[in-house]
Amino acid sequence: MTSILVIDDEKSIRNSLRDVLEYEGHLITEAENGMEGLSSIRSNDFDLVLCDIKMPKMDGSELLEMALESKPELNIIMISGHGDIETAVDCIKKGAYDYLAKPLDLNRLLVIVRNGLEKGNLVTETKTLQKKIKRYSNSKIIGSSEAINDIHEIIAKVAPTDARVLITGPNGSGKELIAQALHNQSKRAKNPFIEVNCAAIPSELIESELFGHEKGAFTSAIKTKKGKFEQAEGGTLFLDEIGDMSPNAQAKVLRALQENKITRVGGEKEIKVNVRVLAATNKNLKEEIKATRFREDLYHRLSVILIENPSLSERISDIPELANFFLNIACKEMGVAQKEISESAIKELTTKDWTGNIRELKNIIERLVILSESKIEKEDVQKYA
Repeated sequence: MTSILVIDDEKSIRNSLRDVLEYEGHLITEAENGMEGLSSIRSNDFDLVLCDIKMPKMDGSELLEMALESKPELNIIMISGHGDIETAVDCIKKGAYDYLAKPLDLNRLLVIVRNGLEKGNLVTETKTLQKKIKRYSNSKIIGSSEAINDIHEIIAKVAPTDARVLITGPNGSGKELIAQALHNQSKRAKNPFIEVNCAAIPSELIESELFGHEKGAFTSAIKTKKGKFEQAEGGTLFLDEIGDMSPNAQAKVLRALQENKITRVGGEKEIKVNVRVLAATNKNLKEEIKATRFREDLYHRLSVILIENPSLSERISDIPELANFFLNIACKEMGVAQKEISESAIKELTTKDWTGNIRELKNIIERLVILSESKIEKEDVQKYA
């Protein structure tokens, strides 16, 4: 049964719409003003909303903008009085699905409602297919070893939620690919994925990078700047190498996670943020906590789900697949004819000590593409790897 929210300050209009739509088999919820309607939208999942334009406390145009901020794919049909047609058309430009003029025409009402619900169903089906495609076809996490299959299973379970994830593993093992996969398979996939390498930003600049700053906050702050939390609004913020974050920044990140609010450097205004935070590190954070270099309360906030990414030495069986994957990419990027790699060359690669992990393998394959002939042989690996 489809669920429809009717927002109108006139009880007679609400009753009429309820009678007609319940007869058509829909489940109807009512709200008598904009504030009540917005609260219902934020706390429930409706298939369609019918909203009057002129209402006390909050008009329909304002409600439309705020509702679409939290649920951008919600279909909202505006109800306009005789003098509100221009406003109704303006609402459509802002994202409303359609509008109905008072007095309500029964046939037009049923047609618009039916079309709005069909569009909603189509969007839902499309999102479901996109998730399947992303999971099975476009995953950049290459490999079929048991360790990688386990990670795929965890991603499939965790991605649709907003649970925070801490990804651990050595440098060059591809932790950022796990974070990207979590984002791509989440309900936030259409919104930004913002990555911050905490180890690459000086400690005195990390707070400005994360939270932004106001004009004049420090010498070089010549204009107001949004930080990564604001840039990731509605999407995912990936804090890579979080074990290298300064203590002051750790405290502010903890507050942001607790309250979903941030304050720009040099500012006083609290800014609400809706961001899913993923983090990664190559350090043992429990050891860092013992050494008082990392906050224990922040660790527990970040590690709702823990994913341990294996080193390449722990997934040797994936080397043939990875080598061919990087080989194809390297040939295309360098504009050279497609090269092959022999079985003996692959076998030679599996015997190496991969201290640099996936990143090292990628670099070596690129080197072999440049320096070897049309087919990469065992001798090439021995010479150039």
